[in-house]
Amino acid sequence: MRPDVPVAWPDAPATEQRPDPQDLAADDLAGGWTDQLLFQLIAALMPGARAVLRRITELGGTASYDDVQQHFAHHPTHPIPVSRIGGTLTSVRAAQRHLGPDGAGPLLQRDERARRYRIDNVLVPGLQRAFALADARPDLLRGQPSEPTA
Repeated sequence: MRPDVPVAWPDAPATEQRPDPQDLAADDLAGGWTDQLLFQLIAALMPGARAVLRRITELGGTASYDDVQQHFAHHPTHPIPVSRIGGTLTSVRAAQRHLGPDGAGPLLQRDERARRYRIDNVLVPGLQRAFALADARPDLLRGQPSEPTA
């Protein structure tokens, strides 16, 4: 394949630049978390855990155990049995240990007494930006098929 544009096609369309994790901000949101680190974390999660974290983010960072369990019990793309939600979310803690900032508290907090999941309010917008990049670049996510190469 020739890298040159054929003479008959002098006004070739510009290639569309794809978003990249480095396009996200590296500014500290709280506790060492940045948009880039949040993306790295969600990219490393298994699809089920990523879907649960996305759902909690969509709900503003707080959700009851029952809300999450009911949402995923019959989910069309990521069904998770009620008995497995807690185990699915174990990978969030594991990914945070490997990728998260040193000394940061848990990204996803669980209150067993109130039966609620919670994400710090200041981190929710960063997660929303990270999920927007994940939607644009699913090829960067663990457990997702890679795009075919041309």
